[in-house]
Amino acid sequence: MDLLNTLVDKGLRRETPTRAEALAVLATTDDELLDVVAAAGKVRRHWFGRRVKLNYLVNLKSGLCPEDCSYCSQRLGSKADILKYTWLKPDEASQAAAAGLAGGAKRVCLVASGRGPTDRDVDRVSDTIKAIKERHEDVEVCACLGLLSDGQAERLREAGADAYNHNLNTSESTYGEITTTHTYADRVDTVRKAHAAGLSACSGLIAGMGETDEDLVDVVFSLRELDPDSVPVNFLIPFEGTPLAKEWNLTPQRCLRILAMVRFVCPDVEVRIAGGREVHLRTMQPLALHLANSVFLGDYLTSEGQAGKADLEMIADAGFEVEGAGEVTLPEHRAGGDRCSHAGGGACGSHDGAEAGCGSHEGGGCGSHEGGGVCGTAPAAAPAPAASADEPRPGLVAVRRRGAGTDLAPNA
Repeated sequence: MDLLNTLVDKGLRRETPTRAEALAVLATTDDELLDVVAAAGKVRRHWFGRRVKLNYLVNLKSGLCPEDCSYCSQRLGSKADILKYTWLKPDEASQAAAAGLAGGAKRVCLVASGRGPTDRDVDRVSDTIKAIKERHEDVEVCACLGLLSDGQAERLREAGADAYNHNLNTSESTYGEITTTHTYADRVDTVRKAHAAGLSACSGLIAGMGETDEDLVDVVFSLRELDPDSVPVNFLIPFEGTPLAKEWNLTPQRCLRILAMVRFVCPDVEVRIAGGREVHLRTMQPLALHLANSVFLGDYLTSEGQAGKADLEMIADAGFEVEGAGEVTLPEHRAGGDRCSHAGGGACGSHDGAEAGCGSHEGGGCGSHEGGGVCGTAPAAAPAPAASADEPRPGLVAVRRRGAGTDLAPNA
């Protein structure tokens, strides 16, 4: 396909596709799916080889959140039967993190429900970061605590945090339909605060909430402009007891197209398969490794994931290798800070002279509650046909009953 050849060439040059090209990826047929995966796989291998980075979630504080994010099992008014507990002590969190690191994880993501941290919360998390790094000097630590106030990102950085996650989740135009207790602009502001403090920014999306192809392209282009180092792609986990419990809109094929589109738009960033991969990709998970170079190991915040041992076997069987602690994840031009020199005029964070930002709830991977314009725009493509609705499989949604906040061993 001429489209795929064009997208591969642009991906190898770090050039932004047009919106029409991104929409066309989502509109491809099942007969074309393997061609799409192979093309995006060329871009993935060019920048990341066959390495897969493993990340491990530690839910520091579960449930009882005052925000009303419709996708979240921890939201205000949620009737989901999830674990609820207050802050883990630093040694408890460090022990939980150690299980993931023993399983091969390179990054630990420390997540806490809530609108955003108080200064006392930042102190707690800072103590936890220090406890983890005392035992595991080389580990990367990403904090995910919600909306940040001035100075909090700097304090986390001083405590040893390497990254901060805050997802955009969906397009700016539809954000108010998903959440009313904070705004899309609040999220963008937090990503920029993290970047300004010298933290590696992590920001992504949730697919499967009833959004259109145009919404998906909008949020991915907005992420490209914010220029995070890592983009987690979550697939909605439809928890019973949440407003989106009946949203089963994803097929494995649809998930693969979404991951391919993200890879083409963000060719040289860490694309992470996050929450919901087991629920929606199912037996197609190994194909997704040809598109994404990063996954979560084991369980998520309030749901159980695939067994950690099965994750490692899947990676090996698919011909990939786990990225080691001493390996640098990002390509040299990004690790060196040259994030906005994309060829072909596809700059990724000009923000009209403003400081460019880079890139916790369930379904949002390592991303708490979770405008700029779009670069590389083109005339809008014709609306893509709606994906066939996935058959509801609520039996695949298993509430986490082990690991952090319990007396049972974690899944790592």
